[in-house]
Amino acid sequence: MKYLIKHVTAYKYASRVSHCYNLAQMIPRTTQRQTCINSKIEVSPELAMEQRREDYFGNQVFQFEIQRPHKALTITATSQVETRPQIADTNLDLGSTCAEVLSKMQQSKSEDVLLAREYQLDSSMIAAAPEFRDYAADLFTADRSLLSACFALTARIYEEFSYSPLATTIATPLSEVMQNKKGVCQDFAHLQIACLRSLGFAAKYVSGYLETLPPPGQEKLVGADATHAWLSVFSPGEGWVEFDPTNNCLAGEQHIITAWGRDFNDVTPLKGVIFGGGSAPEMTVSVDVSRV
Repeated sequence: MKYLIKHVTAYKYASRVSHCYNLAQMIPRTTQRQTCINSKIEVSPELAMEQRREDYFGNQVFQFEIQRPHKALTITATSQVETRPQIADTNLDLGSTCAEVLSKMQQSKSEDVLLAREYQLDSSMIAAAPEFRDYAADLFTADRSLLSACFALTARIYEEFSYSPLATTIATPLSEVMQNKKGVCQDFAHLQIACLRSLGFAAKYVSGYLETLPPPGQEKLVGADATHAWLSVFSPGEGWVEFDPTNNCLAGEQHIITAWGRDFNDVTPLKGVIFGGGSAPEMTVSVDVSRV
């Protein structure tokens, strides 16, 4: 599947900003199941400095600086991407068992396992805890396929938690999400990762876009798509497999990867420092994912 993605973030400030430094992660990755054909980022007002680089996790990062006074800022990222189905989109019951995966994660010296071990550890927004282990433990029996168990956990979160954009913020702790059983895609991805890490498995946070389709007979609204979050779990010999607890599915061709890391803090679409601006700025975000 080929997509054209346009992601626009706009800020309006209450008072003048003298200058700013920003870091954007809006350029899709090239991975086993997707290829970023081309991409560009346009910024208004004029930039004093810009640089593209890869971060620690291999994500594409765009750094820029504006030194002229301004009361508005617009960042427009345009990319063309080709996606493919996941290799693991088959019978999930046939893979390595939970016991086999835990054993290999402890004993194997292969490069992919050693690199994956980082994603077993706590991160700034996700810490292993008994409440997360207990929530998922009955699904991850020793003789069950890890991927089958992960899909069962995906379904459990989907069925037991309500999608509610007003229930949480970026800073809402996972313990509160567990208690209230409400949240958004970021919360559900964090929760499933917390469960997996609490059981000893390696899991990472994936950020990107999800193509949304209009109801039959209706035209798709421009800007109606959204940034999205899901997760990926590691099984030695099988690699990384992506699950989406918000939609109760394996990530497919409509899931377009921008970046991955330990949690949301590693993959924030846009962050930076401004000098001036007064009170909190007015921000609007528009994402359009169109099939080519």
